[in-house]
Amino acid sequence: MPEKLVEVKDLEISFGEGSKKFTAVKNANFFINKGETFSLVGESGSGKTTIGRAIIGLNETSSGDILFEGRRINGPKSREGEKELIRKIQMIFQDPAASLNERATVDYIISEGLTNFHLYKDEEERQQKVRNIVNEVGLLAEHLTRYPHEFSGGQRQRIGIARALVMQPDFVIADEPISALDVSVRAQVLNLLKKFQKELGLTYLFIAHDLSVVRFISDRIAVIYKGIIVEVAETEELFTNPIHPYTQSLLSAVPIPDPILERQKVLKVYDPNQHDYSEEEPAMVEIRPNHYVWASPSEVQAYLKAQ
Repeated sequence: MPEKLVEVKDLEISFGEGSKKFTAVKNANFFINKGETFSLVGESGSGKTTIGRAIIGLNETSSGDILFEGRRINGPKSREGEKELIRKIQMIFQDPAASLNERATVDYIISEGLTNFHLYKDEEERQQKVRNIVNEVGLLAEHLTRYPHEFSGGQRQRIGIARALVMQPDFVIADEPISALDVSVRAQVLNLLKKFQKELGLTYLFIAHDLSVVRFISDRIAVIYKGIIVEVAETEELFTNPIHPYTQSLLSAVPIPDPILERQKVLKVYDPNQHDYSEEEPAMVEIRPNHYVWASPSEVQAYLKAQ
């Protein structure tokens, strides 16, 4: 059995209080196995980044549990526990320009975590670690004395990746790491992430809105709609046999490279009103092996019949 590294149970994340309370995520349930890439896919505002930020501790949770290596990490932690988590869980942010300190050199940006956690014996070892990771992400040693504004978007994202990976984390949250990049650079960054996963045994939570991208990099995919995870399955299973109507609508919108087939395809439009949950409570149900869908008992019967 694969070992679970991260587990999210009945997670709810809300902002504000009383009449102004807004629930961004509800009933989120999933787990991420050690060494796999688990993708969270949904449209803008669906709550996927909110979940990622809650795992790393940037967003507070209203209820539910986030477990890392079997320990609950959302809620009060000792200072030592918090430091350990920061080192073990790193994040690659969506906007490479906004997430880098414009007044700091690349050397300082990449070294900051090493310095804060004393992850080197002497100055020589620090420089060696920084040079090694910069080389690994495809930048040059002379780039270390430059500032973020002197780089292209793809190069800035590589700096962000180097900053995260120099800490030697166990788990990396990649929040739309390629959405701000040119198409030609996207493949390079994805290949880079896959290369590091292979070499370092990393576990990824990959957050994206583009299903064609996650098919290339993911082992399993969770589809999220308005704060609720509606379907979780292995990548090829999800693409060949989407069950939830929202997943079907997302897949129908993926462009086909062939212009003739693209013109002939039929787009599916998702209507949330097709679900009647007034009398039946929905839950996450296993419809096929390792294929879970958010559905009410009558919907489960319909989905099973359609298989």
